[in-house]
Amino acid sequence: MNLHEYQGKEILSSFGVRIQRGIVAHNPQEAVAAAKQLTAETGTQWHVIKAQIHAGGRGKGGGVKLAKNLQQVEEIAGQIIGMNLITPQTSAEGKKVHQVLIAEDVYYPGPSETSEFYVSVLLDRAKGKNMIMYSTEGGMDIEEVAENTPHLIFTEEIDPAVGIMPFQARRIAFNLGLDGNAFKEMTKFVTALYTAYVESDASLFEINPVLKTSDDKIMAVDAKVTIDDNALYRRPTYAEMRDLREENPIEVEAKAVGLNYVALDGNVGCMVNGAGLAMATMDLIKQAGGDPANFLDVGGTADAKRVETAFRIILKDPKVKAILVNIFGGIVRCDRVAQGIVDAYKNMGDEIKVPIIVRLQGTNAEIAKELIDNSGLAVHSAVQFQEAADKVKEVLS
Repeated sequence: MNLHEYQGKEILSSFGVRIQRGIVAHNPQEAVAAAKQLTAETGTQWHVIKAQIHAGGRGKGGGVKLAKNLQQVEEIAGQIIGMNLITPQTSAEGKKVHQVLIAEDVYYPGPSETSEFYVSVLLDRAKGKNMIMYSTEGGMDIEEVAENTPHLIFTEEIDPAVGIMPFQARRIAFNLGLDGNAFKEMTKFVTALYTAYVESDASLFEINPVLKTSDDKIMAVDAKVTIDDNALYRRPTYAEMRDLREENPIEVEAKAVGLNYVALDGNVGCMVNGAGLAMATMDLIKQAGGDPANFLDVGGTADAKRVETAFRIILKDPKVKAILVNIFGGIVRCDRVAQGIVDAYKNMGDEIKVPIIVRLQGTNAEIAKELIDNSGLAVHSAVQFQEAADKVKEVLS
């Protein structure tokens, strides 16, 4: 589950990570009130107006601007709220901005120069360890840094059974070229950041940039946070932070009815039981010259109602030109699945305007094939993987 910047900063702050303070606003009037409150609390005279969407690169799309007075706060907030913000991480249509974060100006003059760094915490699945990735090139797209100057990216592996050790925090601060009070501040920052990552059941904490202020404070100016969906049952306050407006509406609908659905960019819809079979099915579609339009795991029950719901969800994607149903009958019998497909097809009538290929293997697979073949419906049945691939290729050509 992705969070907005202001929500991620709330979590960081609760674990003692210093953040750029801000107040969320939903309209220009709230933005002005927030700016006044920040000035009273922090003394800041300038304010940063930040669009709150689940995408990076907001500044490049005009979603992050500096206001030097209250009139500009109102004007800029009015411009950003309601706009469709297009960034390198959104679709061509962009994402609608429903709220902005009014943040304090932290680039104030002082005895030393400001510096920006990149710091993230994530899981290295291959090694079974957590990893802190960091760089002196903060404020830039980390992908560009990795491609053009990979020697400027450092990593620190953390054994989850032990946690981050003091020497590791010091090594990070040293590699970032810090000394004096800024060095001490950075060791505290990364230690608290790692604690926040572990204790919040996050799968990603990305802070870009981490700022060394002109008076040697270290703080998170931005925050990209992803919480592990599987841990939300024990983090009810985090679950309440979910903004469904930022998520694919088809995925939201599927989740509400208990279907595991992930939208993709292809033209062949998939209905499969089991994640492993689903991945193999998507490979099959690619080999046949198509592209999977979704990952959809209907689970161990595939009765008529569940199959019909799955069909309706797949067909909400206008790019779908064919549907491949690939079910292994283990817990659920193939003939029951076949009857469910026939019943769902009849119930939906003219709503189904694309060819459907059905491959059923396992318990009562032969009976299932007979049911499909004798249904009189425009459904292509298959038994073998290659046969299903050939039929996908046939209907797409």
